[in-house]
Amino acid sequence: MTEKNQEEEILGKAYDSKLMKRLLIYIKPYKKYVLLAILLNIFVAAFGPLRPYLTKIAIDDYILNSNFSGLKIIAVLLFASLILQAIIQYFLTYYTQYLGQRTLYDIRTQIFEHIQKLALKYFDRTPIGRIVTRATNDVESLNELFSSGIVMVFSDVFIIVWIFVFMFSMDIPLSLVTLSVLPVLVYGTFLFRKKVRETYRDVRFHLARLNSYMQEHVTGMGVVQIFRKEKDEFKKFSNINADHRDANIRSIFYYAIFFPTVEFLSSIAIALIIWYGGGEVIQGTVQIGDLFAFVQFTEMFFRPIRDLSEKYNILQTSMASSERIFKLLDNNTFILDPEEPVKLNDVKGNIQFKDVWFAYDDDNYVLKNINFEIKPGETVAIVGHTGAGKSTLINILTRFYDIKKGSILLDGIDIRKINKKDLRKYISIVLQDVFLFSGTIESNINMDNDEISIEQVINSAKTVGADKFISNLPNKYQEEVKERGATLSVGQKQLISFTRALAYDPKILILDEATSSIDTEAENLIKSAIEKLLIGRTAIVIAHRLSTIQNADKIIVLHKGEIREIGNHQELLAKRGIYYKLYQLQYKDQEIVKTI
Repeated sequence: MTEKNQEEEILGKAYDSKLMKRLLIYIKPYKKYVLLAILLNIFVAAFGPLRPYLTKIAIDDYILNSNFSGLKIIAVLLFASLILQAIIQYFLTYYTQYLGQRTLYDIRTQIFEHIQKLALKYFDRTPIGRIVTRATNDVESLNELFSSGIVMVFSDVFIIVWIFVFMFSMDIPLSLVTLSVLPVLVYGTFLFRKKVRETYRDVRFHLARLNSYMQEHVTGMGVVQIFRKEKDEFKKFSNINADHRDANIRSIFYYAIFFPTVEFLSSIAIALIIWYGGGEVIQGTVQIGDLFAFVQFTEMFFRPIRDLSEKYNILQTSMASSERIFKLLDNNTFILDPEEPVKLNDVKGNIQFKDVWFAYDDDNYVLKNINFEIKPGETVAIVGHTGAGKSTLINILTRFYDIKKGSILLDGIDIRKINKKDLRKYISIVLQDVFLFSGTIESNINMDNDEISIEQVINSAKTVGADKFISNLPNKYQEEVKERGATLSVGQKQLISFTRALAYDPKILILDEATSSIDTEAENLIKSAIEKLLIGRTAIVIAHRLSTIQNADKIIVLHKGEIREIGNHQELLAKRGIYYKLYQLQYKDQEIVKTI
């Protein structure tokens, strides 16, 4: 992670009113539950201070006067207050947790929806682990804010208010003595908040690093093992994990100081009550029941103070998390649809590149002055050395990226005037690196599209030749596919990807090194299938193996982002240019293989 990214993770305010306003928007649909929870808080907060007051009455009015019948009434009232408090507390907990979970659901849904809209450029430069952290850990940290932070903070405030009401209504001088330690407590709380703010931002930063590292290295475990890098990667992980551990320990250190300090101040307050109040009792100006009640009030008073410190901790964590979440949601790396899109009807598949220039970053162009036309039903192959810009052509044709200069036309319409979904509806792609989702063989072919029947799936698989191995699976098309297709061979995954593309019956079929991972037998099956399937379709084939594209109607040779040659196989060989050299190089390689 770069220093810039580190700064973005660490800098920020402990409390940001703008962030809080944005967070409160998510509560707005459930404001009736918030109001109900606050109302319940007012009532439940009163029951705590009520018990010391009832204890005072029990001591002064009944115990000291040996009035047993009156004492039974107080005992019943105390018991009833406990039962009523438990009932109200149940509904309060239920509604606050309900509020929290519904809010988290809305936030996660919005994040995932937003992520799906982002352009591939964003994913090129953002670690996947960090994105996952935003939708999981960061959102989960908001749970406490919504379920026990924003609403439940009223409980602590109301408890303190009710304690003040009861204390000052009973004895003002004794109340002031009790609260004499408050300035020290306020200062200590302020210092605690400052230190915890710094440590919690460190914790969240190191957690994001941990998630990113884990996601990347679990995904690439095969590479780690084949190069025997387990020990080296373990050391790196241990260092990142140690940083996360140390950040947590630092935060625990401040808690270990703060909470004993609160307990110490609570003990001092009780000692002051006994010293001052006891003297007043001896002098007869204060009743002993008041003394007992104030000791209980003091114990109750410092409990919400500790809770409020916890709530600040929740607020601090939530502010840091919401800062990152909103940064993701505010990211506008989009491929924008036109305001008034052109509708596509009866697509023929004519493709034109006119003076196209493209750069992934600034003006570092990877495609320069690209001009060519693919007529409906033509099969066009694109060849060139690695990095020549072959796959980039596909990326800009499908509008995964937008071009810098020039125009790309589909049936004479600039693709920037077409909605992305409408454009991609007519295009299917088979990539070299196949991605399969957890699910079944069928769901990976039709992508859970109800418009594609199982019969269409089977027919597409038979055409490609994938039906042969699928029919031998225990559950055939309902066979479970593990994450990333772990239980299937590379060639089988490629065949499923090919079947997926054909099941959507595209007008334009793109094969990006599509047969590179398939054995000779499977490749022959696909070749025979392609001859039938390309009838009436425009096809673009990117291939390193020139033997697979010799029958293409047109071959475009790219070199350093520019078109250097265009023609069919025989014409390009006759020119003895770049294509001829590529062919000769591969022909020699094949001769060497035959000799071996």
